[in-house]
Amino acid sequence: MVRTLLLMDALDIGRIVAGLVLLVLGGEFLVRGASALAGRFGISSLVIGLTVVSAATSAPEFAVSVGAVLRDEPGLAVGNAVGSNIINVLLILGLSALVVPLAVKRRLIRFDLPLMVVLSVLLLLVSLDGRISAVDGLILFFGVVVHTIMSVVISRRDAKTAVNAREGTGDSATVDPADEEGAALGASVSRSLFFVLLGVALLVAGVTLLVEGAVNIATTLGVSSLVVGLTVVAVGTSLPELATSIIAVRRGERDLAVGNVVGSNIFNIGVVLGLTALISLEGIPVSGAAVAFDIPVMLAAAVALLPIAFTGFAVARWEGGLFVVLYAAYTGYLVLAATAHDALEGFTVAMAWFVLPLIALTLISFTAYEIGLRKGRRDLDQTTTST
Repeated sequence: MVRTLLLMDALDIGRIVAGLVLLVLGGEFLVRGASALAGRFGISSLVIGLTVVSAATSAPEFAVSVGAVLRDEPGLAVGNAVGSNIINVLLILGLSALVVPLAVKRRLIRFDLPLMVVLSVLLLLVSLDGRISAVDGLILFFGVVVHTIMSVVISRRDAKTAVNAREGTGDSATVDPADEEGAALGASVSRSLFFVLLGVALLVAGVTLLVEGAVNIATTLGVSSLVVGLTVVAVGTSLPELATSIIAVRRGERDLAVGNVVGSNIFNIGVVLGLTALISLEGIPVSGAAVAFDIPVMLAAAVALLPIAFTGFAVARWEGGLFVVLYAAYTGYLVLAATAHDALEGFTVAMAWFVLPLIALTLISFTAYEIGLRKGRRDLDQTTTST
């Protein structure tokens, strides 16, 4: 019996390792193909990240959630999507910012981030009765459709405006030139699409192996489906976003990295949960624990990104480190709560009365400083112009 268990554990560990390798390869191919498509069609890397890449990297979440609902495991479906959104902001953006500070485009702040927050609020509201109905799912899905159409329209309009401006100044340079490698790939649309499809296939295969191994180990330990969905499965299905974002940052495609995370969060709410609720017809049951704690944490993470991105139009390294620490604290709470550990009460008190207020005070102070700095620069520019 013990030998059989050890063999199963070894197989599961092997699945996890093989899945990680495939995820890295898939992220590399996906970023290459997506960057080439952006250069080929004159669409910004940000929009490619918000649409094509985010949909591709969220495919595992969608597959897991649909499968969980069909197997009558709604806790896993909800935990997967909500946990992935928390991971996308706190862990993936945090780790990406630790590698290279992430620049944030103004259109992301004016349109995409507010929409992500609005959809997060909507998800909380429609879940208050303990179920995401088919009608609720249709509303959430409609938000993704609107976002996709508006993203493409705004991108094409901005590209046309930039071309007209360059023609007016006699500048023949392209609007958003890709690097030499991206330009070479962009020369062939079919080749670029092949890289995208190959990357998606490797990501799906990798996450399937990894999640299967991780869930088997977690189930052996007797962890509930909601906690498995919020942690093991959510981390596993978010690894495509992590691999894609880190590779994009290292290749200089920081817009693609940020767009991937924001777009994936929108996709997770509107498609992974919204479309799944439509498919199931009867809707998706939502546990009281998810409504009382996990979905509000997801909303708080989305809201926390607004002032950070707005003040300096960037996610700095220290902000990324703060996000990673917050995710570690959230995961620690889940583990302590799942195991009913004696340290849970002390941990909760420390977080509620010391750590979180200190973090909130720090964010408010830095936000006020950044706003004052920008106002000072504006006043200086106006003074210089008037003189």
